[in-house]
Amino acid sequence: MKKPLHVLIIVTAIIVLDQITKYLVSTSIGPFDSIEIFPFLHITHVWNTGSAFGMFKNLGGNFFILLSIIAIVIILYFLKKSTYSRFGLSLVLGGAIGNLIDRIRFGKVFDFIFINVEVGGHYWPVFNVADSSLTIGVSVIFLLAFLKKE
Repeated sequence: MKKPLHVLIIVTAIIVLDQITKYLVSTSIGPFDSIEIFPFLHITHVWNTGSAFGMFKNLGGNFFILLSIIAIVIILYFLKKSTYSRFGLSLVLGGAIGNLIDRIRFGKVFDFIFINVEVGGHYWPVFNVADSSLTIGVSVIFLLAFLKKE
């Protein structure tokens, strides 16, 4: 398999998994309802109008759509240059496209994974498959960049 095909498979798999899980949860439970899977893990129906962790909600959906498109173009550029981890960039690209689809369709992003762990009176924000993919992809890129600097 050629490297671009690997990228396409990873990106497509993330987008499909992200959109299917969002659809299943959003049509199965009502807004702000929650299902406990384990004491520390809940499936919760929430919409995020901001960026990561619900920050910057006042900037509006169009700002985040434009920002997502710019980020996708930059990721595609780095994939073409092939100087960074193709796997990490593929994860980031899939996550960015998954959340962009929500922003274009709904003006906000559907989140549903809630880790019910309190630290200092704060809980980790609710997130989704695309967010997980973005986080793992960025972590892979930074980890590999850090390891290559030795």
